[in-house]
Amino acid sequence: MTKLAFLFPGQNSQYVGMGRDLCGKFATARQTFEEADEALGFSISKMCFEGPEDQLKLTEFQQPAICTVSVAVLRVLAERGITPALVAGHSLGEYAANVAAGSLAFADAVKTVRQRGRFMQEAVPPGQGAMAAVLGLSSEETARACDEAAAETQLIVSAANFNSPEQTVISGEAPAVERAAQLCKDRGAKRVVMLQVSAPFHCALMQPAQDRLAELLRAIDFATPRVPVVVNVDAVLVTDPDQLRDALIRQVTGAVRWVESVRLLIADQPACFVEVGPGKVLSGLMRQIDRSQACVNVEDSTSLDKTLAALS
Repeated sequence: MTKLAFLFPGQNSQYVGMGRDLCGKFATARQTFEEADEALGFSISKMCFEGPEDQLKLTEFQQPAICTVSVAVLRVLAERGITPALVAGHSLGEYAANVAAGSLAFADAVKTVRQRGRFMQEAVPPGQGAMAAVLGLSSEETARACDEAAAETQLIVSAANFNSPEQTVISGEAPAVERAAQLCKDRGAKRVVMLQVSAPFHCALMQPAQDRLAELLRAIDFATPRVPVVVNVDAVLVTDPDQLRDALIRQVTGAVRWVESVRLLIADQPACFVEVGPGKVLSGLMRQIDRSQACVNVEDSTSLDKTLAALS
């Protein structure tokens, strides 16, 4: 059996129509969407298939929508005997990774990420926080610029996502993010892009959301995973259920250490990486982290056929 590592995408991978093709062709996918609708008490499937886009962009809907599509794809792959030896997920994607590992029930995951989205949304009043993507500057330089901007403005700003050697996302209070962005440009960043986000994720401003989420997660049963999960916040392989829960709590304010997480997976020498869920964001980051790695994605029947052919 080919050794595979599954990667699960995070926020902003969503698009209207995601999952519809799979549901039309596979009963397993249809059942997954029905299970999500029932767990949530409203039709997340209708939102995934038909939009409207502005509603799908809202964090509290976007998170369960992406999670549902990812798990639907996961189950379709499993029916074809394609299963992972290792899993990781980018931020929100870590919930689907836990479902894949067998440590978290899907219904619990989808209900929790809906609340996670709501808590994150409510943690900071609109307009007070900001995020920016810094391109073409080392993560060390970017983190230094954040420290200087924080000291100068006496406000919160820090590196939030270490996405690739070429891309670090920063997060915090808007004036401090703008100052750090300017410092990054002064130090030779190719580009700094202010992101259209509903809240400043993965920074200290998310503490109220983390506290509320901790209560929810502590009430949920986590099982011993069948395969190791690489957790974002520490970039380590975890097989202990309590540590998996703790990592999901701490990642709300903690940075996403994606480069280290992917390199840890690469060290385990999987034959191929499979991005499971909507979009190709993680496949793009993989090319920036290590071009030599084989990485495919599955989000619909066309990409499924392509991946099955590549893996055979």
